[in-house]
Amino acid sequence: MKTVDIREAFLAYFEEQGHTRVASSSLVPANDPTLLFTNAGMNQFKDTFLGTEERAYKRATSSQRCVRAGGKHNDLENVGYTARHHTFFEMLGNFSFGDYFKREAIQFGWHFLTEVMGLPKERLWVTVHVSDDEAAQIWIEEIGVSADRLSRLDEDNFWQMGDTGPCGPCSEIFYDHGPDVPGGPPGSDDDDLDRYIEIWNLVFMQYNRSQNGDMVPLPKPSVDTGMGLERIAAVMQNVHSNYEIDLFQALIKAAAAELKVSDLEHNSLRVIVDHIRSCAFLIVDGVLPGNEGRGYVLRRIIRRAVRHGNKLGSKQAFFHKLVAPLVAEMGEAYPELAKLQGQVEKALLGEEQQFAKTLDNGLSILNEALSGLSGNEIPGEVVFKLYDTYGFPTDLTNDIARERGLTLDMTGYETAMAVQRSRSQESGSFKVDYNDLLKLQGSTVFTGYDTLRGSTTTVAILQDGQQVESLGPGQQGVVVATETPFYAESGGQVGDTGQLVAEGAQLEVTDTTKSSDQHLHHVKVLQGSVSVGDTLDATVDAPVRQCTARNHSATHLLHAAMRRVLGEHVAQKGSL
Repeated sequence: MKTVDIREAFLAYFEEQGHTRVASSSLVPANDPTLLFTNAGMNQFKDTFLGTEERAYKRATSSQRCVRAGGKHNDLENVGYTARHHTFFEMLGNFSFGDYFKREAIQFGWHFLTEVMGLPKERLWVTVHVSDDEAAQIWIEEIGVSADRLSRLDEDNFWQMGDTGPCGPCSEIFYDHGPDVPGGPPGSDDDDLDRYIEIWNLVFMQYNRSQNGDMVPLPKPSVDTGMGLERIAAVMQNVHSNYEIDLFQALIKAAAAELKVSDLEHNSLRVIVDHIRSCAFLIVDGVLPGNEGRGYVLRRIIRRAVRHGNKLGSKQAFFHKLVAPLVAEMGEAYPELAKLQGQVEKALLGEEQQFAKTLDNGLSILNEALSGLSGNEIPGEVVFKLYDTYGFPTDLTNDIARERGLTLDMTGYETAMAVQRSRSQESGSFKVDYNDLLKLQGSTVFTGYDTLRGSTTTVAILQDGQQVESLGPGQQGVVVATETPFYAESGGQVGDTGQLVAEGAQLEVTDTTKSSDQHLHHVKVLQGSVSVGDTLDATVDAPVRQCTARNHSATHLLHAAMRRVLGEHVAQKGSL
């Protein structure tokens, strides 16, 4: 059964059971700053589970595109070395928002696997939480699973959204690959081997954990399930590794042909075909290679793939050429990939060409360092030089070290990084972080939406990263006040300028920024002096504010027009 058919069979089955088919959400989570990337099917339903969002349906099913690279959930370093780790995967799921609960969730899962997929019942093993007698009873007495194929586990079978909020026990379904594969059943000493593989997790959200740790029963218990498409495809196609399923085999053959490689089992091919999926779909969802945040994670993945291509002998840009084979495999399920194929190829090619300029030199530096290495640890200074000068992310260097049985001196790397930060700060390249200094100063009340002028009181004065009591004639620093009409730089709009006037003193405000909840007025004392506790008259430069607001709005209008003309791949990264 092909991967594309398994996906459709799952979604169609749950539609028949009264579930609404919901499209995969973006890999960039909407309104959830706690997540770097969408990493589970339930992410787009989080507010529904929390009860803050109402939907027109009580049952849903989806095949969610997920990325686990960077942040808490990071599988990047394992990709290529195991049978089941991926940076990108699809999560099949069915969800109940206060509708059905344990009995129906278990029945649906069992019926789909044994009747629709036709898996032998004797090959399936289940787990429940040690306290969940209800689920155990359903499995044994109603489904007919024998007691010797059910394990009661503790922490592994309890799911929570965070330190507080919805949580509850879960029940996992495992597939037994047979006695020829090493490993024991869930809960045994060797359950981390490959014989018994988890394929489906059924989460029963029945409690709400409070800040003091108490668990209160939810008025409407819900269900969140997740089954990796690649894992169930491996089971259905009777192969042991996810990379042996039809989808990956097609991509591996395409990559091998492009790179002129005959060994289709080479780990580097696995890395490359995994990474083309995460990179392509991240770009489809508006992420572009960059130096921070999601953009830097994307850059790391691309460069890891390019390095593995180089390892296979490639000296030319190749990675972008794998977008077409990917579209052939996944474009029907995700039309947005086919629609933006050209933009994805262009973004990947640009990053490939940029990294190619330093890759060979960086590898030469690394090989030179390794030739004189006395131990089995690559010095931190070398790791930092590769990062700082040649654009080698540390996980890429670690990848090379791992292949050669070496480790990285991360303490030395962090020391070199700290020295670099100190130099940059001294030269003014880094902004001073005032968060720690201002923790006890309270919040600044912003009045600038209603007025451009007002009276306020100085609560703190900062100079050269330190708190001081006053500023004198000609000195520059930062003034923090109880309230202000000055807009602080945020949302892509620059901060206000203007004047602060005290008795006998006049200060020019050259910029306004924010640190935590305080507005920071960057000032130069033109006359007199200002001290903590002084009363100030604050006046925003009105013409400048008006021009800034107009330009900011115009930037958004221009962005909207560009998306309409050039396509939705155009992403605004700021408007300063």
